[in-house]
Amino acid sequence: MIKINLTRRIWLAFVSLIVLVALSIIIVYPLSIRGALTEETYQIIDNSVEQIFSGENQTPEYLPGQPGFHESRQEQRATVSFFVSDSPVGIRVNDILLPPPKSTFEEMITNAREQTSSRGEYELTYDDQTLFYVVNKFTNEDYLFTYMWDTYRDEMVQNLWERLLYLLLLTSALSLLPAIWLKHYLRQPLAVLENHLEQIANRNWQEPLRWEGDEDFERLSYQFERMRQNLNSYDRAQKTFIQHASHELKTPIMVIKSYAQSVKDGILPKEDLNQTMDVITEEANRMERRVIDMLYYTKLDQMKKDQLNVETFPFGRLAYQIEERFRYQREDVTIEVEGAERMIQVDPEQCEVLLENLVENGLRYAHETLLIRADEDEFNSYLIVENEGDPIEADLNKLFSPFYKGNKGQFGLGLAIVKQIAELHHGSATVENVEKGVRFTIRIPKTSLLSEGKSKKKEKKRDQGNKNME
Repeated sequence: MIKINLTRRIWLAFVSLIVLVALSIIIVYPLSIRGALTEETYQIIDNSVEQIFSGENQTPEYLPGQPGFHESRQEQRATVSFFVSDSPVGIRVNDILLPPPKSTFEEMITNAREQTSSRGEYELTYDDQTLFYVVNKFTNEDYLFTYMWDTYRDEMVQNLWERLLYLLLLTSALSLLPAIWLKHYLRQPLAVLENHLEQIANRNWQEPLRWEGDEDFERLSYQFERMRQNLNSYDRAQKTFIQHASHELKTPIMVIKSYAQSVKDGILPKEDLNQTMDVITEEANRMERRVIDMLYYTKLDQMKKDQLNVETFPFGRLAYQIEERFRYQREDVTIEVEGAERMIQVDPEQCEVLLENLVENGLRYAHETLLIRADEDEFNSYLIVENEGDPIEADLNKLFSPFYKGNKGQFGLGLAIVKQIAELHHGSATVENVEKGVRFTIRIPKTSLLSEGKSKKKEKKRDQGNKNME
């Protein structure tokens, strides 16, 4: 494919348009103008016939002032009329200088004899020139022939064609002005956009883009500004994520390093070596859990591009597993399950992680009970985890942000993972303070996820079959 820049494309478009218009005129115009002038020629002939019969002294035997057959070829609007009497004894013409030569005259007589109406239009070619004539039939023997050469028509076509050619050239020259204007009109916003794109390529997306004027470029600048803001937000989130991750890992690393150095120096920070090593092991486990959470969080962010492995199953299949797993973490808190028979459409693995994080978070605040419940309406399923504890005093809108810690917060990624999984299911996660505690609600649409999950399974089977065939 030939690559052409914008300026050349504009010029090429205008030149192509001019060429198409010129070709259309060259092809269509001569045909249409010739037809119109041919009709006008016959009208001139009819006007001449009317003048013949409107005069007082003009009779079939006397038609003065007419040029001969060959002389009339040099005059533009000259018409020649002559009467013919076609009797059994022979053909008689009122003026022998007016009819055409014998072969042409015989053709005209033949057409007149075959004519059934009182008037007929004809044309013939004589010496590479067209002769138009009209036959007015009075009786079976008397005819009035009136003819006119194509000199007038051809000269009019030539004159009009020359004027049209001048007009086409003038229009083509004037069309360069809007082409030049359009080139500058398009290049200015594109140059601004190019400059901003170059800045973004250099990771400099602080300068906003605002374009006022053309509506299309305003929409383009608006979309570009949204992209810039998203990139800016993503950059800030990435830096914040790295800062928080470094801070989260720095404390256990510092503890492990200091304890290891103390053991190396023969100093035991705890009562004995086993307790000292237990602290090192505990901090290593904490660091491992934080790394696992961070890896899982970034994995969910990448999974947005893929479909989930959605299944339909009763809520109790997961809820009772979670209840059994966390039952003994706090023996003073009772974990209750409601709506176990309700069918949900989720990815079992992801939903298990979601409930684990919500239950683990709820157990830190619950006083006596923690409720795991499933509910639904016509379009959505709801997974609810409610703890009977103190209300949250922190900003509820920021609670699902990465590394945001409220009261008794630990890793700062658990609720962010919950939100990611909910959005991965095309749903949402909300939190609210209720009368006797805090309620987390996960909304998940019903039918769309199941159809996507089935299509994903079919695609996997088809891809696997194609690989096996290869």
